Amino acid sequence: MGVMTETSEFSYLPGQAQALSLPVPSAERLSLTLPDGRELSALHYGDGVPAITLLHGAGLNAHTWDNTALLLQQPVLVIDLAGHGDSSWRDDADYTAHTLAPDVALALEAWTSQPQILVGQSLGGLTAAAVASTHPELVRELIVVDITPGIDTSGGPAALRAFYEGPTDFATRDQLVDRAMALGFGGTRPETERGVFLNTRVRTDGRVEWKHHFAHLAAKALSAPTPESGAGWADLAGVSAPLTLVRATRGFVSEADAEELKRRVPDARIVAIDATHNVQETAPAELAELIRAAADAVG
Repeated sequence: MGVMTETSEFSYLPGQAQALSLPVPSAERLSLTLPDGRELSALHYGDGVPAITLLHGAGLNAHTWDNTALLLQQPVLVIDLAGHGDSSWRDDADYTAHTLAPDVALALEAWTSQPQILVGQSLGGLTAAAVASTHPELVRELIVVDITPGIDTSGGPAALRAFYEGPTDFATRDQLVDRAMALGFGGTRPETERGVFLNTRVRTDGRVEWKHHFAHLAAKALSAPTPESGAGWADLAGVSAPLTLVRATRGFVSEADAEELKRRVPDARIVAIDATHNVQETAPAELAELIRAAADAVG
């Protein structure tokens, strides 16, 4: 049948919930106008004000957390970082953690009413650390998923360059699904179709393009030198909330990287999970259990 074309971004939720033997939560799209006129977008799952906020990695969007949010079975805020999902692209194309963090802080002030268990994967993890270090009043606990400052991500960019090289728009979503699967991205075809549907949009001319600005910058960005990591380490060292690093055993953070974090932040907790870099997609139950435990400890 090909990639679905329903206009509702929540069309997949009932099937995902059924596969997990869980009820379907309420779900809504939120939008916040930022001081510079950009729009920051997010998803709110469940009834009530959330105590948990989730941040995705580069090239992803809030829906990467769908299964994790379903498994949590409590109110959750999931933010589309600037330049991703339904959030506005930045004119300066600056998507570093310290540039993204102020948006997240404004979102927490607008959409939550208590310090959050802030969970960030990859770029979202570095952004979460920047938020926690600069706005400690907004973060009760920080969980960073498979990222530390300055890690060697050479296992990922080569494949990503191959994925994003060439055109940035396509005639159909099925073309993108075929390309993703040929290069080893995604799982089953239905899972890959879901990911493509939720991470693309149809332009007024009928062509399909990625929602995230990253795809249009990736060839250049992934060829650039690794950015200086001092600010990231300073953020992590400056976090006053409890800090947990989730290391994916088949991800980007090595045991040596985790030990370096422990050396720099002795009170940090390290948890290894058998997963690839996108832990929220390949081990959502284990990650949700860790997050739920933190929420239960908070009360």
